Amino acid sequence: MMPTTITLPSTDQEIGPRRPGAIYANQDGRFEVLALITNPGEATQQLRRDSARWAVIVRDTLRPDGQPFAVGSVWTTSDYLIRPAKTAAPAFAPAA
Repeated sequence: MMPTTITLPSTDQEIGPRRPGAIYANQDGRFEVLALITNPGEATQQLRRDSARWAVIVRDTLRPDGQPFAVGSVWTTSDYLIRPAKTAAPAFAPAA
């Protein structure tokens, strides 16, 4: 019998479109992404989970007193993007 190879999703696939400035929603609320942590050591500390590879710091925009917190759940079909992440402004603008 041949061994079965299982390909794990990439970190980018797990995070989905959640980048700083993005707003997404799911059954738990509507969240603004404040930071993306891709350093496994820092993600482990934020999530208090030894196997963490990344973490997203979010705040629930439906709660006026919403405090930032870390999430490590993968992007699924239950999540949907409301506003894409802000793109970085160019370092300079071309002269007219």
